[in-house]
Amino acid sequence: MNTRLAPVPTSAVALDPALATALERAQAQVNQVVLGKSAPVRLAFACILAGGHLLIEDLPGVGKTTLAHALAATLDLSFQRVQFTSDMLPSDIIGVSVYERESGAFRFHPGPLFAQLVLADEINRATPKTQSALLEAMAEQQITVDGATRRLPSPFFVVATQNPVELAGTYPLPDSQLDRFMLRIGLDYPDPAAERALLAASDRRELLAQLRPCLTGAQVLQLRAATAAVLASPALIDYVQALLAASRAHAQIRVGLSPRAGLALLSAARACAVLAGRGYCVPEDVQAVFPGAAAHRLIPAASSNASRDDLAADLLARVPVRP
Repeated sequence: MNTRLAPVPTSAVALDPALATALERAQAQVNQVVLGKSAPVRLAFACILAGGHLLIEDLPGVGKTTLAHALAATLDLSFQRVQFTSDMLPSDIIGVSVYERESGAFRFHPGPLFAQLVLADEINRATPKTQSALLEAMAEQQITVDGATRRLPSPFFVVATQNPVELAGTYPLPDSQLDRFMLRIGLDYPDPAAERALLAASDRRELLAQLRPCLTGAQVLQLRAATAAVLASPALIDYVQALLAASRAHAQIRVGLSPRAGLALLSAARACAVLAGRGYCVPEDVQAVFPGAAAHRLIPAASSNASRDDLAADLLARVPVRP
């Protein structure tokens, strides 16, 4: 992996110091609950700042749901958890119109999707029809029911968890659904020191109940505006474009990265710059988020034995950073 720095832009937007301090405090608080996972936590914050949605894929019991709860409490966002099951219907998530005899009209009863942070827990246990109920919400921050379009709260952020597809009772997410997630991360088992601290500490539910907001929804929107204003030099955009082109020409990849994937990659890189206290992007920002932004969007060729994660790592190794 080439980490040569591109020239630093001569001007950049500086983040308000008080807001930057609050952001650092928010990350520190989540890291106190999700122990030994500073890199995934950082990517989760990058996803929030970039205005995307997060997919956490890993084995049961490694802290996926705990991370979502900690984010909601730390950011002071309205929160709803949806436990996906094989018998769940789209109306269980979106809501339903019910006829009221007194008024002689239908009244819409919003579902759990009408929250600022929605945890779609074990999303791949639901059928594809129910999974697809999230598509419009994630792409447009709105839903359409009975011909009426309703806006969702702002900021709106979906955290979905899923178990590996080889586990029983799961339905693979379609590629169109995967593409709606800006980043896919894993947590994996904690290292021995973090696991020992976890075993010796209080119950995670008690710690979650003690969390206090470090940021507000309005401040999250300010951070998103600051993220969108982060500078990306022409050389850095060339690097992103080279990664996209390499994915489409790779012999082991049947479907490479789309322009939307490129936009997601650049947005997440800008968020990494904000988290590092910079108003401009460097290649390391792109490299930090590339596996999470690209791997789940790559479709291996039928003849390939490589995993999506391996293909993403190979792309990073193949594409040099040019000054």
